[in-house]
Amino acid sequence: MVKNLQTAVIGAGLMGHGIALTLARAGQYVAITDSIPEARAAVAGRIADSLRLMGEDEARIERILRKIEIFDTVPGAVKNAAFIFEAAPEKMALKQAIFAEIEAYAPADAILASNTSVMPITEIMSGLRVKSRALGTHWWNPPHLIPLVEVIRTADTSEAAIEATMSLLMDAGKTPVRVEKDVPGFIGNRLQHALWREAVSLVERGICDAEAVDTVVKSCFGRRLAVLGPLENADLVGTDLTLDIHNTVLADLEHRPGPSPLLERLVAEGKLGMKSGEGFRRWTPEDAKRLREKVARHLIRLEGLLNDNEA
Repeated sequence: MVKNLQTAVIGAGLMGHGIALTLARAGQYVAITDSIPEARAAVAGRIADSLRLMGEDEARIERILRKIEIFDTVPGAVKNAAFIFEAAPEKMALKQAIFAEIEAYAPADAILASNTSVMPITEIMSGLRVKSRALGTHWWNPPHLIPLVEVIRTADTSEAAIEATMSLLMDAGKTPVRVEKDVPGFIGNRLQHALWREAVSLVERGICDAEAVDTVVKSCFGRRLAVLGPLENADLVGTDLTLDIHNTVLADLEHRPGPSPLLERLVAEGKLGMKSGEGFRRWTPEDAKRLREKVARHLIRLEGLLNDNEA
C-alpha cells in the first residue's frame, strides 16, 4: 500500500481538480497550484461540488478538503512532493517550462508525471536533467469518475518509476495500465479515434446522419463495452469469424491518413460543437448541460454497479 505520501498537482482546472480530489479521497496529502489566481480560488469549491455529485456527505467532504493545500507557486507546491502530476493545457512549450521549474525545486527522487491525452511524453520531458523518473499518466475526463489511467513509459523511464506510479494509482482506486511505448494517442485515444474516424466518414459519405451513428453505438455494442472488451469479444465469437468479417469489411473502412474534409469544414465554419451551439449536431446550452449531467450520473451509477458485481 502507498499511504500518506505528499503529492503535488500542477493545474487546478478540469483535470487537475479531479486528480487532486482522487488522491485526497484515497488519503494522500495533496499540494495543488495553478498560475491563474481565479483557478486557485475556485478549486476547493470545485472539488466539493464534484464530491457532492459523487454522493459524499458534508463531513466527509470537509475531511477530504483538509488533505488538500493550495499554493500560490510551483516551488511551494512541489518542494516536499514524492509524486508530481502536471495537468496544464495541451501546449508543448508550456508543459516543458513547467517541468523545468518543477525539476529545479522538487526533491531529487520525486516522480514527475505529465497528464496529456495525445502529446509525446518523451518530447515533454526532453529538457530534464534526470529523465529516468519522468513518465506520462493519462487520466481520462472526468478523472475522478473514469477508472482508467494510462501510465506511459518513455525510452528513459525506469522500471522503478513505473511500478511506484502503478502502486500509487491502484491505491487511489484507479485502474492503471502500462503503455510500454510512447506512441501518439497511447492506447485509449488510438482506439477511440479509430471509431470516431469511421463515424465521421459514415456521415460524410451520406450513409447515415450523426444521430443515427450515436444511436447505433449507444444502443448496440456500446452497451457491452464496459464488461466486454473488443479482443474478449473477438475470442467470444471466434477468431475465425473475426477473420472472415475483416476480410469483408476492412477494405471499405475509412483509411485516409488525414482528417475528414467534413470535420475540417465544420471547424472552418465555426461549428465547434457544444461550445458554439452546433457541430455534427445542434446544441442549446440547456441540451449541453443536460447531457453532461447525464454522463456524470451514468458514470457514478455504472461504477457502483460494477463494484457490486465484483463484490
